[in-house]
Amino acid sequence: MKYEIRRAITEDAAQISRIVIAALRRSNSADYPAELIAQVERNFTPEAVCELLSRRAVFVASLDGQVVGTASLEGSVVRSVFVDPECHGQGIGRLLMEAVHAFAISAEVSLLKVPSSITAQGFYEALGYRAVREVFHEGERTIVMEMRLEGAQG
Repeated sequence: MKYEIRRAITEDAAQISRIVIAALRRSNSADYPAELIAQVERNFTPEAVCELLSRRAVFVASLDGQVVGTASLEGSVVRSVFVDPECHGQGIGRLLMEAVHAFAISAEVSLLKVPSSITAQGFYEALGYRAVREVFHEGERTIVMEMRLEGAQG
């Protein structure tokens, strides 16, 4: 399958919201309690996604016009990397991260950080990120990971 990776537009907000919420419920729920999942979901309503589009470089992966994954970069921090649970294991997350990395290099960002969920830690490790510390906030355990980008000047 040939996925298109592109910058997200406002019209993608509802599909991005759907994917994030589906991934949280299906994948992250194995590592986090239902109350925390519900709390995080509120940050990804279509309206909230539209607001994120104004301050982050948001990318989507689409297949036949249907959004199947998303990832974003805010400064030097990778955020909100989610793939439709029906499409896990097809390399979509890796393609999105390649787009994020290329964008970061063009913006002269040389060190990327990602506040990883427990669920996604192995994914980021496979891409070359390494854990540098853990953060606990309101019952949520996050693994802060970093990776130096080759080719970035900054």
